[in-house]
Amino acid sequence: MKKVTKVFYISVIIITLFIIWGVIPQETLPNGNLEAVTNKIQQFLVDKFGWFYLLSATIFLAFAIYLIFSKYGKITLGKPDEEPEYSYISWFSMLFSAGMGIGLVFWGTAEPLSHFHHPPYGDPETNETAKVALRYSFFHWGLHPWAIYSILGLALAFFKFRKQAPGVISAVLEPVLGEKVKGTWGTIIDTTAVFATVFGVATSLGFGAIQISGGLSFIYNIEKSYLLELVIIIIVTVLFMISAMTGLDRGIKYLSNLNVLFAILLMLFLLFLGPTNFIMDLFTTTFGSYLQNLPSMSLRMTPFDKEHSDWINNWTIFYWAWWIAWAPFVGTFIARVSRGRTVREFLLGVLLVPTIFGALWFSVFGGSAISLEYFQQIDLIHFVEDLGTETALFALLHHFPFATFMSALAILLISTFFITSADSATFVLGMQTTGGNLFPPNKVKFIWGIIQSGAAAVLLAQGGLQALQTASIIAAFPFAIILLLIIFSLKKALQEEVRILRNNSK
Repeated sequence: MKKVTKVFYISVIIITLFIIWGVIPQETLPNGNLEAVTNKIQQFLVDKFGWFYLLSATIFLAFAIYLIFSKYGKITLGKPDEEPEYSYISWFSMLFSAGMGIGLVFWGTAEPLSHFHHPPYGDPETNETAKVALRYSFFHWGLHPWAIYSILGLALAFFKFRKQAPGVISAVLEPVLGEKVKGTWGTIIDTTAVFATVFGVATSLGFGAIQISGGLSFIYNIEKSYLLELVIIIIVTVLFMISAMTGLDRGIKYLSNLNVLFAILLMLFLLFLGPTNFIMDLFTTTFGSYLQNLPSMSLRMTPFDKEHSDWINNWTIFYWAWWIAWAPFVGTFIARVSRGRTVREFLLGVLLVPTIFGALWFSVFGGSAISLEYFQQIDLIHFVEDLGTETALFALLHHFPFATFMSALAILLISTFFITSADSATFVLGMQTTGGNLFPPNKVKFIWGIIQSGAAAVLLAQGGLQALQTASIIAAFPFAIILLLIIFSLKKALQEEVRILRNNSK
């Protein structure tokens, strides 16, 4: 494997050691097991630096909005006359599927329902709380996470396709760090990105397997077990490896288009079988409220209120850290599929389309769940709390016509999102560990696919997925600093590009 860099070998060693640490029984290391140690570190970061995560996410969004309206908006991510590599539909489908598709299916019902009963402020289960519940769901899955992804994606696409730099994250920082990015500092930056990507995706694979098994159990009365989850992981691994081996222009593109088709079908089913007017009224008023309250929500901390501080830490700060941890994966992937777009086109597409679609998704699924509880007094929350968050979607669909068909469609959707997330991740990991190769060797993608699935399967057996997720989020802290440096680096490079264009036009 002559094409791989030392980042590959260092990452494989570190990740293997973490997996071994994760499967050591807790009783063997009561205070030193992976879960205990990572929880302590995460709690320290949240308690001491929650404000840092909050401010960082807001800075990323503010910078993205600034670039949209700036003089840099017309710069092409490629040669000046280069056309986009993919159609709008394929482009939107791929960035959306990689970004948070499976998360929307998992949390689309569960999160608004949770906020409705345990709100960030105010009394639970009121009509005002219902609006707040949905507004915070929009907030957590809207402009801020996509701004985080867009900053890194834009920088990678600009440096790779416009400046012909290596397609690795460290290369983006050369205007700030100079030649250091080609040495130890570059290796540390790229290894941190690989670390966060592997653990973030591995936990999503594990939780995806749990939700599929939960759905099969709910619909077909198949007993939930580790064996069932393991079989699901094996089947999905075979499918996503086949997809990954066929390349970006076939497997990933076609599956991403299929994902969006299934998602729209499921959403339309529930929209028209459910309380349609209520859902659309709720979507309209909540989206307006979201935009109106965006500045205050973006900077909201509660220093005098411990109870509500805990809510912000457990939800908003957790999400911001989680999205930052996912940025190396999603940012690299959307950069790869965005060649030929302008800066303005890229940012408008990445920020607005997934945000609006996500808001409509939460309105349909979360709004339907809240409608059942508020108007029909159907107690969904206790059912979900008893059987697990992964059953929230299926518990909701159970109360509508064609429940079995819709639930089967939901399982199919989860599976296709599962596959596209995993094969996109193997592609990104291949790029990051082969010096930014746009067509990483199948052998490298195969190794990363096995590592991701193996990590998910082993830690699922040991109950260590939560610890691995926490470890990924811890990696978000240094990566947030890297992203802030990328802002300065990108701004400097764009200024230089404008100067070059002016000189060439004279």
